[in-house]
Order: sequence, then structure tokens, then C-alpha cells
Amino acid sequence: MKITVIGTGLIGSQLATELTARGHEVTAASLSSGVDLLTGAGLDMALAGAEAVVNVTNSPTFDEQSIEFFRTTVGNLLAAGERAGVRHQVVLSIVGVDQVPELDYYRAKALQEELLRGGPTPYSIVRATQFFEFMEPTMSWTSDETAVRLPATLLQPIASRDIVDVLADVATGTPLGGVLEIAGPDTFTLDEIGRMTLAARGDRRPVVVDDQAGLFAAVHGDVLTPGPGARLAPTRYQDWLNG
Repeated sequence: MKITVIGTGLIGSQLATELTARGHEVTAASLSSGVDLLTGAGLDMALAGAEAVVNVTNSPTFDEQSIEFFRTTVGNLLAAGERAGVRHQVVLSIVGVDQVPELDYYRAKALQEELLRGGPTPYSIVRATQFFEFMEPTMSWTSDETAVRLPATLLQPIASRDIVDVLADVATGTPLGGVLEIAGPDTFTLDEIGRMTLAARGDRRPVVVDDQAGLFAAVHGDVLTPGPGARLAPTRYQDWLNG
């Protein structure tokens, strides 16, 4: 099966490797390979002969400009996919993306989903929770040399490797025509994740609960955790930290 992966970052690079290992013909498309989603340049060549496309790109910013980024790039990708005869469009999104309108990036990802649903091609939306790999960068936003300040936001993070396995399954299967949620096996508050992470790194700074700190201060309740029917991945955060 020929599959085009759009985006070669943390997820895209692993996904291309995994799909190739499963015996599929993979094209990895990104700016570095001459594919520009914003202008459409290189898309027709990257999608030629592809049966499925997996879109794992990120906006270069997380502010209001991300809305226009996804509006433009989804339009270009769907149009190019229709010209190429693509039979399955897959996108990686975020659990709870339609529940946090205060965050520009979440509104942009919700728009991405909406455009995909209204497009001409059978589709699948895979919504993942926060990546293990992003926990430390998230902590760094509200850290100094004396303490780490984090809100008690409820999360159920997942390893990027587990996301890749699900995306590979979905891309090579029948289009879902809807949403599959995926998450790690355990639920924590963000301040708990912070303490676990610092302990594993030998960092003695305290974690202070601050409901005004950082990106996730805008999130309330359990909207970033999956609902019934979610696929739970096997990797535990503590095991990943110690690995």
C-alpha cells in the first residue's frame, strides 16, 4: 500500500519508519522535501499514487495565526488528494480539542477536523492526549531556578511510540468516518506529573500548584481525558521516565 505521511517531526518520522517496516511504500513529505502545505507546492508529486495520507503537521505558531494555517493547509491537502485519487485522509488531533475554545490552537485544530469532515474523501480522525515527550517542555514554560509552577489540570498522557502504532493501524485500515480517541493508561494532575518528572531527573525543585500558570491554566475539569470507547495504550509514564 502506498501511503504519504505529511510532516516529519516527532510523530511523522516514527510513523514513516513503522509503515515501511510493515511493508508499505511510504513518501515522507515536508518543507525539507519540497512540499509546502501553505502554497500547495510539491503536493501533487508527493500524493501521486497514494491510497492514504496521514497528516501530522503542526502550525508554526500556537496563536490565532494557527487558525488560518489549518484553514489553508487542509484545503490544499484535500484538493490535492482528490486530484490524486486518495481514498483515505487521516489526521492526528487532540482529545478535548472542541472543549477549550479559550485556546487558539485548539480552536484551529477543531477547524482542521471540521474541514476534513466536510471534504470529499473518506477520513479518520485520531485524537490523542498530551505526549509524554511534551511534559518537560510544558513544565519549562512556568519554571525558574527555585520552583516549577503548574496547574492541577487532569491529563492522561501517552507515549509518541504508542500514537504511531495506532496511526499505522488506522492508515492501513478502513476509514473510520469519525473519531478514535487514544490515551495512556494512567490519569494524573499536571502537578503530579511535574513531581514525578523532577524526581526521575534528580531535580529537587518543588512543584507549586498555580491554577494561573501556563497553557493549561485555561483548561477546567476532565476535558483533556478521553471518553468511553477510547483506545488505551500500554506504556506507563513512570516506566517511560525510567527507561
